[in-house]
Amino acid sequence: MKMSGKKLLNEPIDVSGQFNNFDNTYFYIERLLSFDIKTGQGVLLAKRFVRKYRMSFNCITAPLENISPWEFPPEYECTERLSFSISFVSDGIVRIQYFPKEKRKVNTEELMLIKKIEADTPENIYEDEQRITYTNKKHRVVLVKNPFHIEIYDLQGNSIIKTVHYEDNTALDNSYSTPICYAKNVQSLQKTSAFSFSLDYNEGIFGCGESFTGLNKRGQKINLSTYDALGAQSTEMYKPIPFFMSSKGYGIFVHSTAAMTFDFGNSYDQTASLYIDDNVDIFIFTGTPKEILYNYTDLTGRSPMLPNWSFGLWMSRITYKSEEEVRNVAEKLRCLKIPCDVIHLDTGWFEDDWKCNYKFSHTRFNDPQKMIADLREQGFHISLWQLPYFTPTNELYDEIIQNNYAVFDSDGFLPTEDAVLDFSNPDAKKWYEKKLKTLFDIGVEAIKADFGEAAPVHGVYYSKQSGKYEHNLYPLRYNQTVFEATKQATGAGIIWGRSAWAGSQRYPLHWAGDAEITDSAMAATLRAGLSLGLCGFTFWSHDIGGFTQRSPEDLYLRWLAFGMLTSHSRCHGQPPKEPWEYGEEFTDMFRKIVEFKYSLLPYILEQSLESLEKGFPLLRTLFFEYPDDKTAWYIDDEYFFGDKILVAPIFKSGVKQRDVYLPSGEWVHYFTKEIFQGRQWHSINIDTLPIVIMVKKGSKIKYVPPAQAIDQTDWNQIYEKSF
Repeated sequence: MKMSGKKLLNEPIDVSGQFNNFDNTYFYIERLLSFDIKTGQGVLLAKRFVRKYRMSFNCITAPLENISPWEFPPEYECTERLSFSISFVSDGIVRIQYFPKEKRKVNTEELMLIKKIEADTPENIYEDEQRITYTNKKHRVVLVKNPFHIEIYDLQGNSIIKTVHYEDNTALDNSYSTPICYAKNVQSLQKTSAFSFSLDYNEGIFGCGESFTGLNKRGQKINLSTYDALGAQSTEMYKPIPFFMSSKGYGIFVHSTAAMTFDFGNSYDQTASLYIDDNVDIFIFTGTPKEILYNYTDLTGRSPMLPNWSFGLWMSRITYKSEEEVRNVAEKLRCLKIPCDVIHLDTGWFEDDWKCNYKFSHTRFNDPQKMIADLREQGFHISLWQLPYFTPTNELYDEIIQNNYAVFDSDGFLPTEDAVLDFSNPDAKKWYEKKLKTLFDIGVEAIKADFGEAAPVHGVYYSKQSGKYEHNLYPLRYNQTVFEATKQATGAGIIWGRSAWAGSQRYPLHWAGDAEITDSAMAATLRAGLSLGLCGFTFWSHDIGGFTQRSPEDLYLRWLAFGMLTSHSRCHGQPPKEPWEYGEEFTDMFRKIVEFKYSLLPYILEQSLESLEKGFPLLRTLFFEYPDDKTAWYIDDEYFFGDKILVAPIFKSGVKQRDVYLPSGEWVHYFTKEIFQGRQWHSINIDTLPIVIMVKKGSKIKYVPPAQAIDQTDWNQIYEKSF
């Protein structure tokens, strides 16, 4: 929640604010002063500017003026020089770096990238007085020396991306479009970078993590800082990812964990500015969406396969509080023949609700180990909630403080009320892993890695990095720790995580947080999943029916159909969530929808394996499969489930049909078998289940008779249908 005129603890930072401050000094990149074409190393020259008030027709504007230095002793130049480098990671990847600040000494391992970056210089290099041109098999990269520009073209000469220089401005006021530059703060002297490039009038931008706003980020300003979004209707994100792709055929990854703000034509329509509270280190990818995502995940990693049982139904609520309650739910699921593989216990399995001490309540759980073993015999796996924040009344609080396992501030005190576990501390990690192992030892197979978005920005970490860099890195450390601890103890890595950063796709899976119980939140949840998928997250889930209150029956069933056509499916939120609490008719439809997913398991598992090999999402935007279809880039309420099935969820109550856009080719209605022509819109009837499902004509889909649990599936009974 934003408070007018107030800054709340850990609230996402609008980094662009540094460039709208009358007191700051600005250094605009002017020209390439020197450059070695073989090494790709050079020096950029930046000119000094300040903002000045100007009265213009009864309005106050803030244009920029080039100034001389005003420091003492008079040893500071009017211009500044900064190191610059360009390197070619592969034919489709260019790395750009420039350093307004001194290169930071990093005392921690690289966590976002999975391999050492080695670069080759293209053999085809041309230089004249005005420009340097590198050409490889994929594109042509041009460095214009003065005024300095970076320009990338395809081999046919079409412009892909071009940076913005301050002399490019064509507006009446020279302060509107931020060029490539940096700002020096008047109070701290800290420098903040801006990397700016031109946008075409019809260009779309997609990605940036699990964003609940419009799928196309063009015209939006996005703060990339992990935060508890508290729902699916705000601009905040549990999982901001500093990566995006454009409809023009490029993608950009900003290699930093500092706070960032991406302005995609929000302030000035024809310019995108990436404001980074750090030096500039970006990777530019060129190609189709699939080529871009393949190359991005080649650098940052791909999701491993998850255990088969995780693809089944997860039944949960906030919260089951006793052994009797858990056993009753399990018995009822089996009695009513509703397939289910996981029962999740949320915040109530401790003696005191929410007070995480990694111990089952001794008054409400008679024998947790036996309960888990008994449920396992019935085909159920157990997942438990926990979090890495410890309140002052938690029995573990003093131990964490005394052993320096928490994040502290620069004065040696806790920066918040809670003790926030410091995952950059190896001893704290080992302590935490031992706590989790006591749960794995009694049969638990999955841990809900809740929260993780509130690592103190003003904290000092064991890594010797400040919270400026550790805040966004915290979810990645957290995800990694839980995933690896689970894999070591059970043989199968998995988490149920809410927060994430670039690289977290290596530690699946993640869910979309605490959505409202509305049609709008359901639609926003889909947009968020599609955006996250475009950042290399193969697997993803969401709270079916919404989280915040009791789910309306109609919404719950529509959301369930959508949820069963997601890689992972969990019913969770305020009670009741169990279908029998809604009546017999509801339960029958609930069962039918769940059985539909269980019958599709051969297709889902096959598509999952194919997707993770390339870093692709299982839920895909239409343009991911059909990038040459201009309309497909604007569809945000349909998706591909794998590469053969097109899904159109129902976002309104009581409707009997919905408008669906179909890409090129012929498409078969899954239930009626009616054939529809592609490259056009159709009003399609809702039949059998509360969702529209279309299959590409000629596709073959594999099925298996649904079992009560995936472990009980008879894989010898797989059969195939042609559409």
